[in-house]
Amino acid sequence: MTTPAGSGSGFGSVSWWGLSPAVDLQAESPPVDPDLQADTEHGTPDLSVLLLGSTDGRHLLRTLARAALWPQRRFQFYVLENNLEAVARHMLIFSLALEDPEKMGLQEKSETFLEMWGNALLRPPVAAFVRAQADRLAHLVPEPDRLAEQLPWLNLGALKFRERDALEAVFRFWAGGEKGPEAFPMSRLWDSRLRHYLGSRYDARRGVSDWDLHMKLHDRGARVIHTREFRRWRDTGVAFELRDSSAYHVPNRTLASGRLLSHRGERIAARGYWGDIATGPFVAFGIEADDESLLRTSNGQPVKTAGEITLHNVTEVFREITAWWRPRAAQGDPEQVRGDGDGSPEPAGPALESFTVHFLSLGSAQTLHHKSCYKGRFQLLYVACGMVHLLGPELGACVAPGGRLIVELAQYLVDLRQEQLQGFSTKVGELAQTAGFAPHPGAKPSETLARFYKAGDSGSGCMDLTVEPGTPPP
Repeated sequence: MTTPAGSGSGFGSVSWWGLSPAVDLQAESPPVDPDLQADTEHGTPDLSVLLLGSTDGRHLLRTLARAALWPQRRFQFYVLENNLEAVARHMLIFSLALEDPEKMGLQEKSETFLEMWGNALLRPPVAAFVRAQADRLAHLVPEPDRLAEQLPWLNLGALKFRERDALEAVFRFWAGGEKGPEAFPMSRLWDSRLRHYLGSRYDARRGVSDWDLHMKLHDRGARVIHTREFRRWRDTGVAFELRDSSAYHVPNRTLASGRLLSHRGERIAARGYWGDIATGPFVAFGIEADDESLLRTSNGQPVKTAGEITLHNVTEVFREITAWWRPRAAQGDPEQVRGDGDGSPEPAGPALESFTVHFLSLGSAQTLHHKSCYKGRFQLLYVACGMVHLLGPELGACVAPGGRLIVELAQYLVDLRQEQLQGFSTKVGELAQTAGFAPHPGAKPSETLARFYKAGDSGSGCMDLTVEPGTPPP
């Protein structure tokens, strides 16, 4: 694809952040009949969700943060990615999100997340945290018993042995197994991608950046992204500058991935940055907010930048997650503690066992339906725009009757023209129909997500088209 900006390969071949705002998966799922879905062991209804290409865990974090607004359920998140680096980033992100508040304060946790998740260059303290966590995970991955003990929310049982070995190698690289910045020269790699992307327009990259922002992203609904922050990200890869600009100089190894390249007729493996250099990580948490005051304008201009909104939203997500799962007895609130039979206090809040993240083997999307444990298991299926080609009858067979399907649209892919965006949406509808889904008649209109449902027996009790997604019960 060729565009006025150059090669049209700005999104890259590896996705590190999503192209749609984070959503509460409970709000998108069908109502559950407790009599049919209750787990006999725990007495709590399950919500099983299959996510293809969710990349950054934003939907999972948002769902956990909003869990207190819904009747209690046990979450079973099944995550399928197309590369092991994305799996490793999921694990790192959740390790950070569930870090003990006494070891890491809320502000530090939020800032660390933003830099680790969306910046090509890190401050030394954040880089040290990544190295420490990566070293810990590298030692846990080969030892299932210790992994289950220390990270009870994580399940790697579906990964193949060679995938676990490769996952351990990823963590060891992050931990500094290969010393020195030359092991991953991020600034040089970023500039090389930018030169290839823009081609002859490289010297006019500031004008290209302004055009993409104002004529594409702003027109498509992301008006809060500020010119200054978008230019900085396009030039350096630093999206969230929370400190002095000179503090960001350590390459972010979590954005490294491998790729087979052709060199003199031979295929060789190369490590580099193959991710997005066109849109940026601002969309996931930075263009929507529950607090409407963050989105207000003055003289036609937003008063808050996407970076400020992202920091606010991420901080609130982490605050709500901590309040949801942390034993409430530790918070010193006697009204939230109930006594057991011997009179000792017992936490009233749900524990970490209330959710599990299962990582599925790469490339298993077309074979899941062959296993009886996955056939008709999921109440909700999420498919990112980069993995829409996998949507078909095989995946449809894994969704229970009355289940829902959410497909991320390409609204914020700046390399696509308007007619291409419409063609993509049409293609999504066709693929969904082939997979056995129909457009959801009660869904709110959206330009970033397409919503469908799977028709089932009227007596199944798990279908209610009068319920609109997005609104928790009172």
